[in-house]
Amino acid sequence: MERRWLVYPYHLWMLMFTVAPLALIFFFAFTNQGSWTFTLDNIRQAAEPLYLRVLGHSVWLAALATLGCFLIGYPMAMILAQCRVKYRHMMVMLIIIPMWMNFLLRTYAWMTLLEKNGLINAILRFFHLGPLHILYTDGAVLLGMVYNFLPFMILPIYSVLTKMDRSLLEAAGDLGADAWTSFRRVTFPLSLPGVYAGMLMVFMPAVTTFVISRLLGGGQYMLIGNVIEQQFLVIGNWSFGSAVSVLMLALILLSMILLSRYNKEGGGGMFL
Repeated sequence: MERRWLVYPYHLWMLMFTVAPLALIFFFAFTNQGSWTFTLDNIRQAAEPLYLRVLGHSVWLAALATLGCFLIGYPMAMILAQCRVKYRHMMVMLIIIPMWMNFLLRTYAWMTLLEKNGLINAILRFFHLGPLHILYTDGAVLLGMVYNFLPFMILPIYSVLTKMDRSLLEAAGDLGADAWTSFRRVTFPLSLPGVYAGMLMVFMPAVTTFVISRLLGGGQYMLIGNVIEQQFLVIGNWSFGSAVSVLMLALILLSMILLSRYNKEGGGGMFL
């Protein structure tokens, strides 16, 4: 009881950097800019077909990025989990080190790799397969998402796999299960909490990103994050930008609820 005061800095931090910004966003979303009177016009405008198409495109690319991270990240997590301990920590460090670099610099690096005279097209020309127009396409944006958010998929799955009881695999082998059956019936179901966590950790930043789409898409591919950025920083319409942010928040919360419900039904019980 005497140490209850230790939680006060945490409460203050949450109030200043979580509750207050969210309260401001909701305030701007439901008020007219200038008069600050209550209105639903901003929400109605954000729900217009034009912005819904942009939102749908953002969700589609984020879903593809999440799928790509899963297809690449799950095998990598399995390889890490099965390595010897002395090599495992080094390999995990190699995955984490790029995250220490600035997000913007990592994305700029991909611009130099994907441009017409970049390294990738140079290799393709060497094999008489190029050059290809890669930069400023949906493919470039998707590649940037997968590269930047891949560690968020690998690490949760790796954490679950390393804590899994290996005796269950041994028991499956004793009962005559081959490697594929053991993976399908034992390993993968037990790793689903890590998969769900990785999906959320990839999907949420992917659907709201604006730096990747602006740099690798060249401004030709508008995502919902770019709409919010322009409303706040270019047009100065904070009310409409906040309304779009509220819709994005609702979408993210819905995805979290659906995944947590599916996770509970599957026995993971990780989120709720």
